Amino acid sequence: MAAMPMPAPLPVKDGVGPTRLRVPTSGPWATVAEFVVATFDHLDPADLHRRFDDGEIVGADGRPVGRTTALGEHTFVWYHRDLPVEEPVPFHEEVLYRDDDLIVIDKPHFLPTTPGGRYLRESALVRLRTRLDNPDITPIHRLDRATAGLVMFSARPATRGAYQSLFEQRRVTKTYEAVSALPPDWDPGAPALAGRSLPTTYSNHIESMRGRLRVVVDDTREPNSETLIELQGCGVSDSGRAVLHTLLRPRTGRMHQLRVHLAALGAGILGDRWYPDLLPEAPDDHTLPLQLLARELEFTDPLSGAPRRFVTRRTLAEAPADRPPSG
Repeated sequence: MAAMPMPAPLPVKDGVGPTRLRVPTSGPWATVAEFVVATFDHLDPADLHRRFDDGEIVGADGRPVGRTTALGEHTFVWYHRDLPVEEPVPFHEEVLYRDDDLIVIDKPHFLPTTPGGRYLRESALVRLRTRLDNPDITPIHRLDRATAGLVMFSARPATRGAYQSLFEQRRVTKTYEAVSALPPDWDPGAPALAGRSLPTTYSNHIESMRGRLRVVVDDTREPNSETLIELQGCGVSDSGRAVLHTLLRPRTGRMHQLRVHLAALGAGILGDRWYPDLLPEAPDDHTLPLQLLARELEFTDPLSGAPRRFVTRRTLAEAPADRPPSG
C-alpha cells in the first residue's frame, strides 16, 4: 500500500504549493536556522533570518519556527519559495472539459505539467490553479514539457484517488501520435521498422535514475515497458521533410518510453534532442517542437460508470501532407 503524502501546513500561494525541507536531528548546527542558512549559502543570511523572525518558516503543526529553535525539534520545515521572474511560455493550454471533480486540458509543447527547475508559474498546474481560482487542483498524470496533448487534473481531494487509481491499475487507454524522419530503407509496400513489420509491439527494460536526464535501457533484464506501434501514414510534411507518422498505444507508462522505443527502432521522433543522441543544451526551438502528441484518453469514469473519451484538438506540424515522399 502506498504511503499517504504528508499534508502541507501552509496553503497554496499564487498557484504554487509550499516547499518541504528535511532537517537533520543532529549536526554541527545549534539551531534550525543555522542549518537553513548553511544549506542555502547562496542566499543572504540576513534575509533568511528575517523570514524566521516573520514566521514564514513553519513546522508540521503550522506553527512558526523561530531563529533560536534548537536543531532536533523538527524533522521537516515548510516555506514558500520566492518566485523568480520567469520568461513566459508563449503557448497556452486549453481547457477541454471541466466538472466538480475532473479537468482535462490540451497542453501545448514547451509548457511543463508541474513546477520544476526554472519553471514555476509557467507550468500547466500553476496556470490552472490561478485561472480557475482552485488551489486543490492536482495532476492525475503527467506529460513531458516537450510533449503536447491531453492531461487530466483532479479538481478536489475527495475524489482524487478514484481517478489516480485508473492510471495505477492501467485502466486508461492512451493513444499518442508521433512523426519521425522517414527511415532511408523504408518500403511503402512492406512497412517495417528495424525489420519488424508494422504494426508491431516493442518492449524493453527502462530505468530512470536520479540525476540523469535520460533513462537507461538494460536489454539483459526482463522488459518492463511495452508499446504497440501502428502506421498512420507517410509522406512529405509542409516543411518539405519526408516523414513517417505513427500511432503509439503504450501498455505501460515508463519515463520517456515512447521516445526510447521509436529511437530503438530507427525512427527517433523529430525534434527530440535526447534520443537517440543527447544533443548539446540549447534554447527551445519553437519552429520544431518534439513531434509527439498525447492524442486520446479513454476510460470508464470511476464515479459515474459512464464511458469517457477525450481527443486533442492539436495536430503535429510535421505530419505528412497529402503527397507521397519522393525517391
